[in-house]
Amino acid sequence: MRKRLGQHFLFDKNMLNKILNCSDVTANDTVIEIGPGLGTLTNIMADRAKKVIAIEYDKKLINKLKENVHQKSNIEIITADALKFPYESIRGKVKVIANIPYYITTPLIFRLLEYKEKITTMTLLLQKEVAKRIVASPGTKDYGVLSISTQLYTKPSLRFIVTRKVFVPPPDVDSAVVHFEVSPVPLYKISDLSLFKDIVKTAFSQRRKTILNGLKKFDGIENVLQKTGIDPKLRPENLSIDDFAKLSEAIK
Repeated sequence: MRKRLGQHFLFDKNMLNKILNCSDVTANDTVIEIGPGLGTLTNIMADRAKKVIAIEYDKKLINKLKENVHQKSNIEIITADALKFPYESIRGKVKVIANIPYYITTPLIFRLLEYKEKITTMTLLLQKEVAKRIVASPGTKDYGVLSISTQLYTKPSLRFIVTRKVFVPPPDVDSAVVHFEVSPVPLYKISDLSLFKDIVKTAFSQRRKTILNGLKKFDGIENVLQKTGIDPKLRPENLSIDDFAKLSEAIK
């Protein structure tokens, strides 16, 4: 068990089955499990899925992991960094299930979304606070760049909270399971994604400012807001993804 890797193992079978039930894994599915640890969930998953590809970064765990899952012929173990793994090397569509170390949560989600044409769903065990930000709606304090970036390509839903007490060793905070339905294309009409992302990041980098003052760097922003019918006095957290999409189309 290596603390520097942010590992917190989950052995509670009821909780693991609950996570698996959220994932909608069937006998036709190939599942990528990121961070299998000692293989408790891996074994349960192998009874439901066609194939489980378990990606483990910690070389010290590999032998024990192989020993724990050796009776299942449909499990493949790969020693690799999930942030660098070439997911395109796996044939066909896949579902992802992961108990993610907190410190790589955001970069790993964005890495997986690079393969949105291959990955159909993701069921991720995340830090509760991050989960709340991912599923947040406009008008809430948790809504921001992370909410918009993930909801641009996915429909995320927070399924349930997992108390820190069920982990070994227990982390400092509670976790939550978030299930993502992944779309291969944006769920909103946006013709210039880089401009859209620039507008969102600029707005939220000054989230206390009104949308008019926060987006001053974009020429003619006052006219654009008037044209799109967006109140210039609103703050960025009050704008929906649709609003930001309209802004980017009008600025373009």
